[in-house]
Amino acid sequence: MAAIMVTTVHGQGTRVGFYSTSCPRVETIVRSAVQSPFNSDSTVAAGLLRMHFHDCFVQGCDGSVLISGAGTERTAIPNLSLNGFTVIDDAKTQLDNQTKH
Repeated sequence: MAAIMVTTVHGQGTRVGFYSTSCPRVETIVRSAVQSPFNSDSTVAAGLLRMHFHDCFVQGCDGSVLISGAGTERTAIPNLSLNGFTVIDDAKTQLDNQTKH
């Protein structure tokens, strides 16, 4: 029931293959970008989960905690101790290098 409500509230969402036209290797790139630090640092998974929680708790799961700059959620006092930004930033850089613009 909760899964149905989340899908209803957040719309269609993404699925494996969602970006198959614009970035066919997206799943492979993200998996690699996350798996490497995950394997070398046991705190990465917890950091990413905590970041997701902080993002969803404030204004819904919109990724706004990932936006850097003065006055953003990322720089808000409760979020200053979040870990995992480097993992996300690295994945984004790798995707930007591979994605058609």
